[in-house]
Amino acid sequence: MVQISLASIFDQYPDRRYIMFGGKGGLGKTTFSAAAAYYLAKKGKRVLVFSVDPQASLSDIFKKDIFGKGATEIMPNLYAQEIDADRRVKEYQQEIRKKILDMYGMSEIPEEIDSYIQAAAAEPAMEESAIFDEVVDIVVKGGYDYYIYDLVPLGHALYYLSMASVYDAWIDKITKLRQQMREYDQAAAVIRRDKELDEDAILNELLYIKERINKSSSILTDKKKTAFFFVVTAEEMIINDTIKAADLFAKFDVPMSGYIVNRVLPEELKQQNIPEYLKNRLEMQSHYLGTINEVFKGQILATVPEMERDITGLPMIEKIAKAMFD
Repeated sequence: MVQISLASIFDQYPDRRYIMFGGKGGLGKTTFSAAAAYYLAKKGKRVLVFSVDPQASLSDIFKKDIFGKGATEIMPNLYAQEIDADRRVKEYQQEIRKKILDMYGMSEIPEEIDSYIQAAAAEPAMEESAIFDEVVDIVVKGGYDYYIYDLVPLGHALYYLSMASVYDAWIDKITKLRQQMREYDQAAAVIRRDKELDEDAILNELLYIKERINKSSSILTDKKKTAFFFVVTAEEMIINDTIKAADLFAKFDVPMSGYIVNRVLPEELKQQNIPEYLKNRLEMQSHYLGTINEVFKGQILATVPEMERDITGLPMIEKIAKAMFD
């Protein structure tokens, strides 16, 4: 299989600090996210790998409980984070209550408003929204040379990538309406010769949210700063789904950097006395590796072999990193 080096991509484009691995569920996105973080940390870069998947498994792969504990040091230069969406939603609720009290000078939240705040937390999209907002926090805060996103499976990843533009459009409309209201209030104040209006806390809050969303969404489509890698295996359905997903991602202007082929059975098995089932698997693999090389020609960055056991713990992560980058 003709391929270029994954390591060379990182060497040629040092400004690509936001790294994303995507693909269908169960293909190895978390494994490659952890291995890439390990590789970069070993090169002396300060790296944060974090999961935007509610069913995150970074704790499993690193053999360390990091869920909901913020950025946790795994080894020198390498930090990992799993987002606790439920806790984030509860923090949302408290923030909303506090802002209502502050903006409107209330002593307590009316019961009907508090009921609405609690009901909103049960909305299906609230978990994804909470994770998205936490990611914005991570990016805005800074402090790392590389940020590695362990993305959710493809369908949800597309939803995640579209959220930024949806939020931005929504906030933009609300902000314009608020600005128009502000202009009417100012005109009325001049006519009445009233004092200058107090600072508009609601407008300021909307502008603050818009700024955060724009900063995060601009990263997703920044070809100079962002690298997106698809994980694929030598199976027909996976190849077809990846082709479709790549086309959809292109519509969001996500900068595609290449493909990593995972779980490749060693060719030398063919020379050994192996079961018929395994022979058939090798033949199928050979066929679909040819398809991958043809369809993604010039974009294959690494082929990673099927490992003899689960990828958990730093020694196995190191082994995967060597397969990816050597």
